[in-house]
This record gives sequence, structure tokens and C-alpha cells, in this order.
Amino acid sequence: MQRVFNAVMATESEFGQIGRALQVVLQRTEAAWQSRNENVSRESPNLRLVAVTKTKPKEMVLEAYKHGQKNFGENYVQELVEKSNDEELLKACNEIRWHFIGHLQTNKVKKVLESPNLYMVETVDSLKLANELNKTWQKLAKGRRLKVMVQINTSGEEQKHGVSPSECCDLYDHVRQNCSALDVVGIMTIGAFDHDLSKGPNPDFQTLIQCREAICSKFGLAKEAIELSMGMSNDFEHAIEVGSTNIRVGSTIFGARNYKPKVEVAQQDPVEKASKEQAPSERHGESSHQDHISGMANLAL
Repeated sequence: MQRVFNAVMATESEFGQIGRALQVVLQRTEAAWQSRNENVSRESPNLRLVAVTKTKPKEMVLEAYKHGQKNFGENYVQELVEKSNDEELLKACNEIRWHFIGHLQTNKVKKVLESPNLYMVETVDSLKLANELNKTWQKLAKGRRLKVMVQINTSGEEQKHGVSPSECCDLYDHVRQNCSALDVVGIMTIGAFDHDLSKGPNPDFQTLIQCREAICSKFGLAKEAIELSMGMSNDFEHAIEVGSTNIRVGSTIFGARNYKPKVEVAQQDPVEKASKEQAPSERHGESSHQDHISGMANLAL
């Protein structure tokens, strides 16, 4: 049975709020970026914002793209296929970069890799999947290596996908040595939700950082050469502060997700959600602020 998306349609006012919500996220992102210590800044010199549009209509993608956002993430194969092949998006968003950030079964690999403007698969969690991605990408002859990340289950939760931290070096090295069509650029985690920062740094983020250290130590790699994809709507600022180079933010920009058809859902104002009910200390023009962020951390490119 085909999954039903976008059952609760967004209103025109919600589309208009996306640009403002995106600006608030960028302002919060810059503040977190500026608060990092020297070691973190040296080891994680770049930062990318992936706007997650899971269950959201294409009109929201268009609106965010108009405000300078280029990287978008999808969790579901069918939704990625539909949006990436949409004629209106293909015409209006010629520089869009799609990230697949959900669990990927090997029998769905071809569908994902055939998606136009696919930029990265962030959820390589097994040798079998890595090999299938490599084989399929070679057959498609795209003329470039496909960027991928190794997914690590840092929280140890059974419902989460990813290799264990003890296996991260083996999978990373397998992709690096045996998958010539793939460019393994980093490691990714979801981690446990709702960590209380008053109790200290998020241990799942610390585990991912330790995995990067283990990979670098074992294979003689520089830390800045390995990206860290961690941090979502509820914790992206903390993730940036400790070294994330790739944050995945959805509901804070686009509002609450829509899963169930024919059910009215009271959605929180995206701008209110993005600002945590506090107005930013400064308001910048959208184009000038976006240019500043892009120059600082490659956020929207």
C-alpha cells in the first residue's frame, strides 16, 4: 500500500512563514557557530543546513529554495522519488541537492539513486547496503562518485539503525577501500531524543565524535576531513557547539509534520517554533544575512 503524504495541506500563510522561520534558524545557527571553542572550530571547519521536508508538499520546498536553501532531506524513498522528479521543482530548483536520510533497504537502492539531483546518502548502515549502492551507482554511470555517510547507532536503541560504535571503523574502511563509486565523507547519528543538557553534553554526540577520532587514528586521517552529521530541530544548536558539520532541521522550519489523513492537526507557527517564542536580537535582510551565513559556514550551498 502506498504511503499517504501531505494529508493536511499547508495554507498560504504557512508558506509565507517559511522564509522567516528559515532566517531565525540561520540566526540561531550562526550564534551557536560563534560560540564554539577553537579546537571544535579547527576540527569541524564547515557547516551545512539540510532542510528536512518529510511529509511536506513541494510548495514548501519551493518557498525555502526561494530564500536560498539548497540542501533538502527526505526520509522516505517514495517521497524522495516524487519530489525529485517533480517537473515544477526540476525547473525552478536547478541547484537543489537532495539528501536521503532515512533507512534504506537494498531493494530500494535503484529508486533512490535514480532520483535527479541526489547529492548524498547519509544512512549507510551495513556492508550489504554499501556494496549495493556501489554496484548500482556504477551501473548508472553518473560521472561522479556518490557522497555517502556511515550511520552509527550511538544510543544503542533497538529501533534505531546504524552500526555499533565498535564497528564504525570496519564499515568506514570497507567503503573507502572497496566501493570505488562511493565517496565516504563522514559519519552520521540520530541519537536518543530529549537529552537533558543540564546533565552535560549529549552522550550520543560525544560517541560520534569519539568514532571520528577512532577512524582518524586508525587510518591516519585528519579530523576535518570527516564530517559529523548530528543535530535536529530539538538539539541542533548544541550539536553545532560540539562539532556538527551537518544539521538536519525540519519541523522548526516547516512546522509539525503531517502523518495521518483526514485528521485536523493544530500546527505550531513555524516562526514561533524557530525562535523558541523569543524574537532574535537582530533582524537582517534575507539576502544579506544568507550571504553572510553562506560565507561563514556553507549553510545553504
